[in-house]
Amino acid sequence: MAKRIVSVIVLLLMVNVLFAQSDPLTQARAFTEKKEYDKAAEAYKKMYGQNPADNDVYTEYLELLLQTKNYKEAEKIVEIQKSGKPNWPMPFVDAGRVLQAAGKDKKATEQYDEAIARLNGDDNWTRQVANKFVAMGNDDYAIKTYERVREQFRVNYMYTGPLSRLYAKKGETEKAIAVMLDGGQAFMMNGAEDTKAGLLEILGNDPKKLQAGQKALIKKINEQPDNPFFTDLLTWLYTQKDDWDGALMQVVALDTRLKEQGSRILGFARYAVKEEKYDIAVKAYDEIISLGNDIPYYTIAASERLSAQFAALQKNVNFSQQDVDALLKQYDAFFTQSPQFYANDIVCDYAKLQAQYNNNPKAGIAILKKALEQPGLTKMLNGQCKVQLGDYMILDGDVWESSLLYSQVDKAFREDVLGEEARFRNAKLAYYRGDFDWAQGQLTVLKASTAELIANDALYLSILITENITEDSNFTPLKRFAYADLLLFQNKDKDADALLDSIVTNYPQHPLYDDILLQKAKLAQKHREYEKAIEYLVTIHAKHGKDVLGDDAVFRIADIYERYMNKPNDAKKYYEMLIMEYGGSTFVQIARNRLTTLQAGVAVP
Repeated sequence: MAKRIVSVIVLLLMVNVLFAQSDPLTQARAFTEKKEYDKAAEAYKKMYGQNPADNDVYTEYLELLLQTKNYKEAEKIVEIQKSGKPNWPMPFVDAGRVLQAAGKDKKATEQYDEAIARLNGDDNWTRQVANKFVAMGNDDYAIKTYERVREQFRVNYMYTGPLSRLYAKKGETEKAIAVMLDGGQAFMMNGAEDTKAGLLEILGNDPKKLQAGQKALIKKINEQPDNPFFTDLLTWLYTQKDDWDGALMQVVALDTRLKEQGSRILGFARYAVKEEKYDIAVKAYDEIISLGNDIPYYTIAASERLSAQFAALQKNVNFSQQDVDALLKQYDAFFTQSPQFYANDIVCDYAKLQAQYNNNPKAGIAILKKALEQPGLTKMLNGQCKVQLGDYMILDGDVWESSLLYSQVDKAFREDVLGEEARFRNAKLAYYRGDFDWAQGQLTVLKASTAELIANDALYLSILITENITEDSNFTPLKRFAYADLLLFQNKDKDADALLDSIVTNYPQHPLYDDILLQKAKLAQKHREYEKAIEYLVTIHAKHGKDVLGDDAVFRIADIYERYMNKPNDAKKYYEMLIMEYGGSTFVQIARNRLTTLQAGVAVP
C-alpha cells in the first residue's frame, strides 16, 4: 500500500513538471530569467497573437520589449490594446511610457494627457492610473490624475491622503497641507485624528514645515472663525512644536467663543497632565478656576490642579520642605472647602503627601480614617485607602493593625490585583517580623501574579530569603536585615544604617553583603549623597556582578547619573553596559528607551 502511495506521488510530480515545461507562459518567463530574450520574445509574441486580452501576457511582453528597447513592437501591441479597449486609460499611459523610453517626450506627454482625459470618475481606474504613474516615477501626472477626478466631481476632499503625500514628496508642503486640511474638514466627525496623523506624516519635526502648518491653520481660522475644527488642529500643532503656552491660548479663546464654561480647557489640562506637562496643566486649571465657582467644572479643576502639582512634586528629585508645606496648605484649604472629596481618589494623594513627604504618618492615618467613614466611598477606593492606611500604620509602629487591614483587602479583592498587592504587603510584614516560612508560602503564589511589578517584587523577596538562610540555620543575620528593612520603611534611617553595619561587622562573609550594599545605596540616594550611592553600587557590580543584584546595580548607577546628577555620558556608559552584560534583565527595555532618548539629546523627566 505504501509503495502505491509513493508511486502516485512521483507520478503526480512528473505530471506537474511536464505541465510546467509545456506551459508557454512558464517557458517564456524561464527564458526571460535566463536572459534568453529572443526566445522569450518569440514565446510572448505567439501567446499575445493568440489572445491579446490576456493582461498578464500583455504586461510581461511589454516589459520585455521595453527592456530590450524594441520600441516599434512595443508601440504595436499598445495600439492593439487601445483598439480593443478604446475608453480605458491605461493603454494610453503605456503608450506614453513607450514613447518616453524612445526619447519622444512631447508625444509621450500627449498620450499621458489623453489617458487623464479618459478618466470618468471610476475609482479603480483612477487609482490604477495614479499608481502606474507613481511606479514610473512620474508624480506630476499622478497628481494630475487625482486632481482631474476631484474637478469632475467638484469635491475637494477626494483622495486626500495619496494626493497630499504626493505634494509632500515633491516638496510642495503648502499644497500638501491645504489638501489635508480640506479633506479633514469634510469628515469632521472622525476626521480630526486622521488629519493629525496625515499632518504628522507631512510635517514631521521640521520647524519650517511646522511653521507652514501653523500659518495655514491661522489663515483657515480667520476665514472660518466659528469653525472649531481648525482651532483644535492649531492647538494640537502648538503642542507638536512644544509651544504649550500657545496651545493653551488657543484653547481658552475657543472655549470662550463657544461658551463652553471651561470644558474644552479641562480636556486640554488633562492632556497636558498625560504628557507630564504639569506647569501648563496648572495654568489651564487656573483658567477654569478664574471663571468663578458657579461654573460646573470649578471644583473638578481645583481638585485636579492639586493632583497635577503633587505629580510634579513626586517627579522633582530636588523638592524642598517648603514645596511640601506650600502644597499641603492648598490641600488643607481644598478639603476644608470641599469635604465631599474625602470620598474621592484625591484623598489618597493628600494622605501620601502628609505621611511620606511631610514625614507625618499620624496625619496621613487621620486623613484615611476620615475617608473610610464617608458613606459614598466606592469599594475600590475603600480597599485602596485600607492598603495605604496599613502602610502608614507600619510607619507609626502598629504592625498588627496593619496586618489586619491588609488581610481585609486580601479577602475583599481575592481575584483582583489590589488583593494581590495587599497579600504581598502582608508577606513582607511577615518577613519584617522574621516569620520567613509564612512569608515564603505567600510569595510562592504571588510570583505567578498577573501584575508584573508584584510578581517581580515577590520573586526578589523570595530569592532574598532563600539565598540568605545559611546551612547552620542561623537566621540572625537575615532577621537583622529584615528588621533594618522595616526601620528604613519607617524612615528610621540612622538605626537602620547601624543595624546593617552590625551584620557586616559580625558576619563578614555572609551572602547578605550585596543586599546590604544595595540598601546603603538606597539610603545614600534618599539623602541625596549620590556619589556615595554610586560607590556602593559599583562595588556590587564589581564583586557580585553575576549575582541577582548585578543588573539592578548597573541600572541604578545609570539612573542616578541621568536623573539626579545630570551626567548623560556616564548614564549612557552604564545603560550600554546593562544591555551588553545582562541581556535577559527586566531593565533592558527601559535601558534601551533611555539610551535612545539620551542619544537624541532629550533629557528624561
